[in-house]
Amino acid sequence: MTGTLLNVLTIVIGGGLGVLLGGRLPVRLRQTVVAGLGLFVLVLGVQTFFQTHNSLVVLGSLLIGALLGEWLQVEEGIRNLGRWLESRFSGRKAKSVAVTGELNDTEVSAAAAAAFKQERFVRGFFTASLVFCVGPIAILGSIEDGMTGNYQLLAVKAILDGFAAMAFASSLGVGVIFSALPILIYQGAISLAAVQIRPIISDLMLSEMSATGGVILVAIAISSLLEIKQIRTGSFLPALLVAPILVAILTFLGINWASLP
Repeated sequence: MTGTLLNVLTIVIGGGLGVLLGGRLPVRLRQTVVAGLGLFVLVLGVQTFFQTHNSLVVLGSLLIGALLGEWLQVEEGIRNLGRWLESRFSGRKAKSVAVTGELNDTEVSAAAAAAFKQERFVRGFFTASLVFCVGPIAILGSIEDGMTGNYQLLAVKAILDGFAAMAFASSLGVGVIFSALPILIYQGAISLAAVQIRPIISDLMLSEMSATGGVILVAIAISSLLEIKQIRTGSFLPALLVAPILVAILTFLGINWASLP
C-alpha cells in the first residue's frame, strides 16, 4: 500500500497547487498544458496497445466490456459519484432550475453559475480518475507493491500523476483532487489482493489487459483531453477485466490465440 498512499499524496498536493495557481495561469497556457497531456496520453495509449499478442483479443475485450459497461451504467456511476462529492464537499449544491416567470435575472445567473460549477467539478473528477486509474503502471505497480513491497513503479507513477494533477486542477478545478479517492480504492484493492491475484493472472493475461487499457487511454485523450470527439469512455472500463478472462478461456479451450489472424 506504500506506493498507493504516495500516489494519493502527490495527487492531493499537485491538485491543490493547481487550484491555487489556476487563476494566475493564462488561459492559453492552461489549454496548452492540457493539450500536451492529451498528446502524451494518446501516444502512451498507442505504445501500450502494441504489448498485445493478438489485436483480436483486445477488440473482443473492448466490445464485451462496452456491453457490460453500458448495462452496468459505469459512466453514470462515476459521474454520480462526482456529483455527490461536489454536493458534499464544495460548500453548496448546484440548483436545478425550472423555467418559470418567477425567477429574476440575478437568480437565473446564480443558478447557471452553480450548474456550471458542478459540471466543471464532475469533469475534473471524471477525467483525472480515468487517467490516473487506467494504465499498465497502475496494475503492474500495485501488484508488485502488494506482493514484494517494491513500490518503485508506483513511485514513478506518483510523480507523473502529481504534475498531471496540477495541470488538470488549474484548468478543471478542485474535482481533480477528489480523484485521489478512486486511486486509493482501485490501487489499494489490487495491492491487498495481489497475493491471490498473481497465481491466477499470467504474464500473457497482463499483457492483454495492459493493451486494452492502452486503447482506453487513447479514448480518454480523444474525448476528455483533446476534445476531438465525445466518447463514453467509462463504459469501456469492464474491458480491463474481460481481457484476462478471455485469454484464460481461449487457453483452456486449447486455442493458440496468439497465432490467430
